[in-house]
Amino acid sequence: MDTPPQDAPPGPAAPRSTARATPHAVAAADRGATRIADRVVAKIAAQAAREAVATGSGAPPQATVTVHHDIARVRISLELDYPGDLAAQCAAVRSRVTRRVEECAQMSVPEVDIDIERLHSAHTRTAAGRDRRLR
Repeated sequence: MDTPPQDAPPGPAAPRSTARATPHAVAAADRGATRIADRVVAKIAAQAAREAVATGSGAPPQATVTVHHDIARVRISLELDYPGDLAAQCAAVRSRVTRRVEECAQMSVPEVDIDIERLHSAHTRTAAGRDRRLR
């Protein structure tokens, strides 16, 4: 029988297997992370504050947010109607903002600071409306 000489060049390479090795199940926490930008969380918070206040007067609420390790610290600037229970209105805003950020962004919200920029009374709204119509 003829055997090829030992110093002969090797023939074509053996075909490689195209099947991938099945990866082991990797826990979700080890696969990576999703980062939500501070400005996105601020938009969620501002929208929640707008819904909680639900008045058409004044400028829409503005929010600034600082996120650190899935903990969001929120500051809301808004205008409220007066006379009214300001504490109750602020509590409603805090509750709504906290709940919405936790639901949508999966972040803990230990504090929501509220800055009341301006108070609007029914008297000033009607007076401003009269001034606008007269001019």
